[in-house]
Amino acid sequence: MIGAALADRGRCRILLALADGRALPASVLADEAGVSAPTASAHLRKLSDAGLLRVFTKGRWRYYRLAGDEVGRLIETLARLSPSQPIRSLREGTRAHAIRLARCCYDHIAGRLGVAITDALIDHSYLTGHDGSIDLDRLNRDRLAGGLLDTVSYQLTDPGRHALTELGVAIPGHTPVRCCVDWTEQRHHIAGPLGRALLDALAAAGWVRRAQHSRALLVTDTGKAGLHTHLGLSWPPPAAASRKPPAAASRKPVHEAVTS
Repeated sequence: MIGAALADRGRCRILLALADGRALPASVLADEAGVSAPTASAHLRKLSDAGLLRVFTKGRWRYYRLAGDEVGRLIETLARLSPSQPIRSLREGTRAHAIRLARCCYDHIAGRLGVAITDALIDHSYLTGHDGSIDLDRLNRDRLAGGLLDTVSYQLTDPGRHALTELGVAIPGHTPVRCCVDWTEQRHHIAGPLGRALLDALAAAGWVRRAQHSRALLVTDTGKAGLHTHLGLSWPPPAAASRKPPAAASRKPVHEAVTS
């Protein structure tokens, strides 16, 4: 049933519009998918029946959102595995660039911003347990690890807990820090409860804000100053700022995926 639900481009566009964790009405989702209201209603019904969406009523409006972070991980995985899409306009190219630079991965920060923050936490010894790289050979062989969520975990150190608390992050309990394979950067970014708490804190502090019509995240001037002061990050990053993976793991080309 899930495969059939994902077999339509319009339904995939609806899921992508909800991939930042928002709840949206059918009228907005119809516009995102580029379909009529009746067609959008049919798509939403199929996605809900497949268990991919939840619907709730507020006043006289019905709102839809992803059924959980597992669906968010599924969407990111499909985006990483999907073939590249041609960019047909400056608007599409700008949007694709913004999504690669910084975006919501359901409830945490992804893209170059998510990876840069994770790398900075590792460099400051706030996170330990891994170096942020991924083993492409292992991910390609192991279908379970080849999805969005990697089996590698990190530990938040005491200095890390202190530093993040100073930033207003509500630190979850003493549990391993989960990570995702970032499909555009092919490095880890923080996910799970800590990733959610980090995004919430940066948004509350005005460091980042959500784009109006996509899941891109925009770093504010306050955020640029804060990232530099607290983590030593310059934003936006220079074109060649991304770390290279170990020599044994060749980097796959980054697709110009507008629909991701």
